Amino acid sequence: MSTVPTPLRMVEVSGVEALWLLEGSTLGRLVYTQREASVIRPGRHTWEYGRLVARAPVQAAAVPLTVTYQVDEVRVATGTGWTVTVAGPAEVITDPNEAAHFRRTLTGWTYGPHDTIVRIHPQSVCGFRLTRGTAS
Repeated sequence: MSTVPTPLRMVEVSGVEALWLLEGSTLGRLVYTQREASVIRPGRHTWEYGRLVARAPVQAAAVPLTVTYQVDEVRVATGTGWTVTVAGPAEVITDPNEAAHFRRTLTGWTYGPHDTIVRIHPQSVCGFRLTRGTAS
């Protein structure tokens, strides 16, 4: 006898819970538009003083004034987990001491001109839990 799998649902979470989920993770994706195309780069991040600091393999000159950062943790076997997206103004961290601190704290993928530390000032935060269950 086969069983019908329980459908997946996306349940919106509060901004506070979304930030809590974000703070508990370290990997995400920096998303922005360049020459009318979406660019997605892997990133490592930390939450510090109400700002998201991300290290990503992107040239500093390519970072636009506003970016999106997306984080998720999805269990492959069940399809459950969560996803969080933040968006807002971004600034490249150019102070040598501050940049050195984050290079020690956040492991990078590349070094040199494609190794950039970005501070994001979140203006929007949205998150969803991916759960199994019936629609309410």
